[in-house]
Amino acid sequence: MMILCRSLHRALLGGIAILVILSGCAASLPQHPDQLHYPELAFQLPEVETLVLANGIHLYLKEDKELPLVQMTAMIGSGAMTTPAGKIGFADLFGSTWRTGGAGERTPEALDAYLDFLAADLSASMGPYSSQLDLSLRSDDLEQGIAVLADLLLHPGFAAERLELERLQSQEQLRRQNDSPGAISSRLLMAALYPNHYLGYTPTPETLAAVTRQDLIDFHRTYFAPNNLWIAVSGDFDRDNLLRILGDNLGDWAQREVPEQPVPPITRSESGLIQVASKNLPQTTIVIGDLGLTKDHPDQYAARVLNYILGGGGFNSRMMREIRSNRGLAYSAYSYFQIGRRLPGPFVAGTETKNVSVLPAVSLMWKIMEDLRNSPVTDDELQLAKESQINSFVFSFENTHSVVNQQMTLAFFEYPEDYLSRYRDRIAAVTAADVQRAAREFINPSRQQVVLVGNPEEFSGGLAEFDLPVVEVDLDESR
Repeated sequence: MMILCRSLHRALLGGIAILVILSGCAASLPQHPDQLHYPELAFQLPEVETLVLANGIHLYLKEDKELPLVQMTAMIGSGAMTTPAGKIGFADLFGSTWRTGGAGERTPEALDAYLDFLAADLSASMGPYSSQLDLSLRSDDLEQGIAVLADLLLHPGFAAERLELERLQSQEQLRRQNDSPGAISSRLLMAALYPNHYLGYTPTPETLAAVTRQDLIDFHRTYFAPNNLWIAVSGDFDRDNLLRILGDNLGDWAQREVPEQPVPPITRSESGLIQVASKNLPQTTIVIGDLGLTKDHPDQYAARVLNYILGGGGFNSRMMREIRSNRGLAYSAYSYFQIGRRLPGPFVAGTETKNVSVLPAVSLMWKIMEDLRNSPVTDDELQLAKESQINSFVFSFENTHSVVNQQMTLAFFEYPEDYLSRYRDRIAAVTAADVQRAAREFINPSRQQVVLVGNPEEFSGGLAEFDLPVVEVDLDESR
């Protein structure tokens, strides 16, 4: 009996102690999530070493020993912007044949086999303003990988048979270009935004056939030079060893004068247009666009905040909330500003909806835009949009090579030196008046280009109510 009493006494004392501890913890816990406080997150921009070699090659380096891998991007500072209309498709043919056409003393087959032996991943591409090689390989094979890059930069093969193979593949893609409503709408919109300009052109069988191997060779001879070369390297490498290998392979490449590629100007349309591409589908793809702005425009930060509120913020955006959640007209709705580096990029808003809902959806999209033009955004919307932009900024630096590549690209396109360090501060400084000013300048429905890809016979009502010219697009003729 005595033993039982002692046990009960100990249990009672233990229970009392636990209750005291829990009551003390409960008293110290916040009663609401809003009462939680955390120290401000400190963010430091990753450091990237930059240097210029004796022959003019620009280097951007960042070591990362986490994995025994090295990633490299070699970028020539010239691209396809000035491709004549009669040879559109040159960029894709150049990039693909540059990669697959052999290099140095290696035939295309030998180069492929050697890269397989190294377990290396190599790709090539050409954009409007630059041409680049991307290489990923084991750090132990760095010397062999740089030797391959040097061959591709100095002595690309551009094998005729690989060019013809790439041409056939491009022609097959062209044949299938009307399979996807999204691809159709994008093609028609860009042609409307950039008339008679490289950015609005689409290849045809004739323009693909007009590209010759000599065109590829001529571009290489004209624009490839060490003083027009930018290289980003990240991963598991030793700096001194890397510089030695680069010197051994590219050090004798002599500087020379490289002509600057002109950038043809574009003209902003002052009147809107509706293009209708008939396709027997149960729903219509809607895209609305206009010319946006470049990186040099002072309102680029206001435009980013504006876009989040309009359609770039997912369920926090007005378009998604009104078109999907409140009206049930579509599964999703979106918008974006593609900030141009040398020419204004496009502003695009879009959705997909049932054919019978096309007119209400377009009308609602324009109403949302007009509201942003006519009335300041709310304080809550503004704060949420800015916080989202500021907080997501840090995720641009998760991948080491993307950090190095980003620094190289910003330097190549002559961004301000403080662009990254002051980005968050400039977003934070955006006001409701800034957003409204950007809305009035960049989302004017009266001059927007509209593309509808669906079945117009099922549209409820007529497009005439929009008071814009309507053009029917014959997709069979655009093949």
